Amino acid sequence: MASAPPGGDVDVIVVGAGAAGLAAACVAAAEGLATLLLEKSPLVGGTTAVSGGMVWIPANPKMAAAGIADSVDDARRYLEQCAPPRRDSAAREAFLARGPEAIEYLEARTSLRLRPVTNYPDYYPALTGATLGGRVLEPVEFDAGLLGRDFALMRWPLREFMLFDGMMVARADLPHFRAVLRSPRSAARVARLVAQYAWQRLFAARGTRLVLGNALVGRLLKSALDLKVWLRLNARVVGVAMRDGRAAGVEIEAHGQRATLGARAGVVLAGGGFSHDPELRAKLLPAAISSRSPVCAQDSGDGIRLGLAAGGKLGESNSHNAYWAPVSHFRRADGSEGVFPHTVADRGKPGIIAVTRDGARFTSEAVSYHEFVLAMLRAGEAANPAFLLCDRRSLWQYGLGAVRPFALSLGAHLASGYLVRAETLEALAARLGIVPVGLVGAVERYNEDARRGVDSTLGLGGDPYQRFLGDARNAPNPCMRPIEAAPFFAIRITPSDLGTSAGLLTDGEARVLDADGRPLPGLYACGNDMNSIMDGAYPGPGITLGPALVFGYLAARALARA
Repeated sequence: MASAPPGGDVDVIVVGAGAAGLAAACVAAAEGLATLLLEKSPLVGGTTAVSGGMVWIPANPKMAAAGIADSVDDARRYLEQCAPPRRDSAAREAFLARGPEAIEYLEARTSLRLRPVTNYPDYYPALTGATLGGRVLEPVEFDAGLLGRDFALMRWPLREFMLFDGMMVARADLPHFRAVLRSPRSAARVARLVAQYAWQRLFAARGTRLVLGNALVGRLLKSALDLKVWLRLNARVVGVAMRDGRAAGVEIEAHGQRATLGARAGVVLAGGGFSHDPELRAKLLPAAISSRSPVCAQDSGDGIRLGLAAGGKLGESNSHNAYWAPVSHFRRADGSEGVFPHTVADRGKPGIIAVTRDGARFTSEAVSYHEFVLAMLRAGEAANPAFLLCDRRSLWQYGLGAVRPFALSLGAHLASGYLVRAETLEALAARLGIVPVGLVGAVERYNEDARRGVDSTLGLGGDPYQRFLGDARNAPNPCMRPIEAAPFFAIRITPSDLGTSAGLLTDGEARVLDADGRPLPGLYACGNDMNSIMDGAYPGPGITLGPALVFGYLAARALARA
């Protein structure tokens, strides 16, 4: 991929090479615009590359093809209950109305390929208008060999989400890995995947079968290559060049030099939000939220600051200014710090509970990660940190944070203090500083309920989304099993974020608005640089990447018309 146009200005400059920026660049180029994509890090993909890659698009055409009914009206009713609009809803209405159109365009004009996840419920399935699947789309796996040498430009997934230091595992593969010793069919599938990976490693630094967010990035990067988008890495944008009140380019800093690059049609800000900006975090996020976030380290508020300096306005009326997730912190063998997001891998699995320092459970373990952190905040200091606890059997089957399932050795995690082990619950409580009588009582009550299959206190496993997070093979409740197989294990978890939702206010075409609500000519924002259309709520899986793709598309189409 060329790093710069042969000379002079371009039509469009996109700042940030995550899902939103890549989508905007690809659509702009597909519309015939000379497009330059700027990324301040040496790698493409941002937080998308380490994410699950889920894309939430209500009433999408793939749902109908799968026989699942949905409508924009149903989606609107659902959002009005779990994410009531706190400002003008023009951007949300544009997302609902044009989301299916954006996906159809991207699949027709780029290498992006998505498929419906028919069994992945919205996060509040009891609400009117919710669906039990289909609104969520996932990227079809991608062969990174098609990228050639440009595969090296892609950000790796979290190493803790890979096997053998480089093998990605798809969501649909996980049950087969868990059943590898019990099912000949699963054993054959796992053997095939491992053999494919071994062959791929002869030619690449990691496996070339990409899934999840890495597949989404890989497909969009391949599209950008094919569409002749110019890409410049290690280029930090320090200002939007305004000419006669219009965004007409950017000022960049690279290798100690500054230069101004012109954009005839306009500029798209897609820098990924402010998860790693101390000043904005202090201003907009609760003090109890840990700043050690799993979000890409380069997401430090650059795009938002650029938009504000150009005359844009920050959205500050959200219910929450970030998307919450519990995390745990550990040290890798190479000395680097790891941050593990506890989204769907362990919470909600049978025999795993969350407790405070008082030893009490404080929420259903299988609620969404956003709701789980809200429960931590309500519980106060006793739940910061909180603890995820299980027995030997559940640790082996499901893992716990950075401790993988079927781990043959726990030595490193035990030695570092990340994983704490004890032969009795009382001893475990003593090692963690938990009130022993509280913990023993909580586990006894949980075990009694697990045998009956009904959580009498917190409703664990009580709705389709929670059961989806559990283990369907476990009866009578897929989320509950007695905790009784010594030794017992625990890790500490703290509240953190998966990205920020407060951003630049925009209209239905992703145009940045000024303090009076008027569009700033030539300036657009999408992804987490754009204020969330969910106003800080988290209605379902993929509610960040869905709008990222849609508003990247809408911004580029508006630029093409200009």
